[in-house]
Amino acid sequence: MLTLTLCLDAACPMEARVPGAQRTEEPLTTQPIQSADGSYAVAFRDLGVDEVICTALETAGIHTTFPIQALTLPLAIDGQDIIGQARTGTGKTLAFGIPMLHRLATTFAADRAAKEPSALVVVPTRELAVQVAEDIKQAGLHLGARVLTVYGGRAYEPQIDALKAGTDIVVGTPGRLLDLANRKNLDLGKVRSLVLDEADKMLDLGFLPDVERLLKLTPDDRQTMLFSATMPGEVVTLARRHMRRPTNIRAEEPNESAPPPLTRQHVYRTHSMDRIEMLARVLQAKDRGLSMVFCHTKRACDQVSTALDDRGFAVATVHGDLGQAQRERALRAFRSGKVDVLVATEVAARGIDVDDVTHVINYECPDDEKAYVHRIGRTGRAGRAGVAVTFVDWRDMQRWKLINDALGLGQPEPAETYSTSEHLYTELSIPPGVTGTLPRAMRARAGLSAEATEDLGETGRIRSRPSEPRGRSRGRAGRETRQSDGGTTSHDKADPADRVATPARNRRRRRTRSGREVAGNAAREVIVEVHPESGQQAS
Repeated sequence: MLTLTLCLDAACPMEARVPGAQRTEEPLTTQPIQSADGSYAVAFRDLGVDEVICTALETAGIHTTFPIQALTLPLAIDGQDIIGQARTGTGKTLAFGIPMLHRLATTFAADRAAKEPSALVVVPTRELAVQVAEDIKQAGLHLGARVLTVYGGRAYEPQIDALKAGTDIVVGTPGRLLDLANRKNLDLGKVRSLVLDEADKMLDLGFLPDVERLLKLTPDDRQTMLFSATMPGEVVTLARRHMRRPTNIRAEEPNESAPPPLTRQHVYRTHSMDRIEMLARVLQAKDRGLSMVFCHTKRACDQVSTALDDRGFAVATVHGDLGQAQRERALRAFRSGKVDVLVATEVAARGIDVDDVTHVINYECPDDEKAYVHRIGRTGRAGRAGVAVTFVDWRDMQRWKLINDALGLGQPEPAETYSTSEHLYTELSIPPGVTGTLPRAMRARAGLSAEATEDLGETGRIRSRPSEPRGRSRGRAGRETRQSDGGTTSHDKADPADRVATPARNRRRRRTRSGREVAGNAAREVIVEVHPESGQQAS
């Protein structure tokens, strides 16, 4: 596998030019095109991106590249296989989205007449699928690119109808993509460009076997781009098996697991009984905008969300027990500013891309340094400053020390902190006199109730048989089943005359003793009748 190390150090000598570089088995060192001021904010036109795409990007206020884009675009547009490594929030979506759209507008323009997709993007979570699709649609606005998002939790029928009508790019999660392919609704035989985004997260969620099956359904001569914040062994093996001499692009220093450089990090040792009070006061810090609160469990998310709601905050929740419509409603309300606090589990750590998040609060200590980096990576994005606050319980001190040592944060012993501690107010710019309840004058957000719930329809399959109400007969004469219209129909409830006309079958009863049948008169059943008039018994 070819490895191409791309330096960001201005002193790095130029030994090979990125556009059209000759690929060999020896590692290459190269320097991307720089602007006049020495930065890597290069105009997309200077990298040869199609004019129609450049116009759409400028309409959205995007004029120059981030480092990962400046490094990736020349090679990806040329059709080379790419392994990209960059910190979250550094523009990876456009790094693979723009080359896909460019080749769609030029090299593969003739393929657009076909209904089968020519490009496929596989992502680990539903939220990330929606975000990636929106970014690609934005960049391909004037191109008229047909971008379809498919994932579980939504009805099959609209997705199948869209596939039948024809699409250029499909963005989806592995499970639903494989399901549609097995149903013969999704034909991957004409895919020319394939992207695996957040490959390490797919490994964590156990999706790699499904990804392998999807890859086998695509042509061998496709272009493959794999993007991942880290490169565990299983992901490297996947790349070696399915990619053709990929070029490894790392848009930062070798320590890609470092936290965002513009994010101020604060760590406090807290008490579980005082933690919600501390959180409520942190959320009243000066200049706080959209904020995310991370918890370990779904139950903890619900408890924190309810407590904040009671204290006057506009809050929404995202976790795995919520239906897809509820999760999308919460995210829409958060992005639009109707709520400014989003409480989430790890499922949302990589799937939510909102540029205006100013604060991330780890309500509970993350499991390891990777989880910590991905959580706080929700702020300090795209060159903006951010604030990350982590609460560490006494029982989590050892875990925090491991995270601190791995990342070199220099805070092995967080200060013991309470909701009334003076240093909490000073370090986070919390106004004096703030309490754990948001003043009514500051409750200006519309709230989650102002966001309508979208009707996503049924998922197309009943996973379990509905349980019957207690007391309902389940015998042959009283068994009931549900109809599709919601009513019930009765089976074997025949007319009484019909039941009389069908005589019951006589059954010979056998008595046994120690496993042996009792012979003779001893096996004959004796019926004893009592005559009420005489009290005599007869047999």
